[in-house]
Amino acid sequence: MEKQNIVVIGGGTGTHTVLSGLKRYPKRLNLTAIVTMADSGGSTGRLRDEFGFLPVGDVRMALAALARDTADHEELLRKLFLYRFNKGDGLSGHNFGNLLLVALTDILGSEEAAIRAAAKVLRVAGHVLPVTNEHIDLVAEYADGTQVIGEHDIDEPTTFTSNTPIINLSVTPSATITDRAEAALLAADMIVLGPGDLYTSVLANVVVDGVAAAIKNSGATVVYVCNLMTKSGQTLGMGVTEHVAEIERYIGTALDAVLVNTGAFPPELLARYKADGEFPVKNNFTSDTTNCVTADFLATEAVTTAEGDILKRSLIRHDPRTLAREIVSLLPTK
Repeated sequence: MEKQNIVVIGGGTGTHTVLSGLKRYPKRLNLTAIVTMADSGGSTGRLRDEFGFLPVGDVRMALAALARDTADHEELLRKLFLYRFNKGDGLSGHNFGNLLLVALTDILGSEEAAIRAAAKVLRVAGHVLPVTNEHIDLVAEYADGTQVIGEHDIDEPTTFTSNTPIINLSVTPSATITDRAEAALLAADMIVLGPGDLYTSVLANVVVDGVAAAIKNSGATVVYVCNLMTKSGQTLGMGVTEHVAEIERYIGTALDAVLVNTGAFPPELLARYKADGEFPVKNNFTSDTTNCVTADFLATEAVTTAEGDILKRSLIRHDPRTLAREIVSLLPTK
């Protein structure tokens, strides 16, 4: 069977989840992850400020997802790459993988060379590509005229912006997609957007010049994995219809399919989200042209936050295997 090319666009735990599931189909799929370079929070943000390199956190997560883990030593290496220090002056909060990528960048002279070297060490099954090689910050414009610069401040908003919708997302300075990322999109049989925070993970890639055009011109099947929960400061009050409308507005073309969860959420976790004003994304989507795939996509294992991690993390996530099975079922026949 001829392998098909799937490109996953996003960052963070959402991209990690999708790739973790899809890598179970090595005989059917060639996998590429295109990840945002606008991250400015946590360990990544500290290293970005101190060393002046491109942010490495989303790259680390994608590499770890695609790493070989069939043998004990491979699984140990993958865990080491994800390890977060929780003590030590200056080290607490940092990921080992982030530090390794920064060191490799310093040794090899470029972020792309560092990613390729780390991929060899981890025996990665696929490719991880930065969406751009330029240093950028996200810029969010809100309905009340407020403008916020920086992914971290958009992701964890102040009380002044947490309930105000974002009406426009861009990057500063303007940046262009890398040649390798563009080529991967144009050669894709399927492009998967999400899951992940709509503006700071998914659309953070799309607003880089050339990304939307490459998606539109690829001829690929374009799939959006809708988030499970709304996000304070980004998607409060938005259902599946509104998520899809925003994705289509930025990519400039209609989606072929959207994956939507119908599984029941654990009440104790819903209560914790409700305290922050966040709720399950309502499935209010209907369309004659876009296939809405519904299933119980919830992961059953509990999500734990590593000690030393200062960022707010999602507590409810997709199940990698269920997600991958449905994505693979949507591949075009060749």
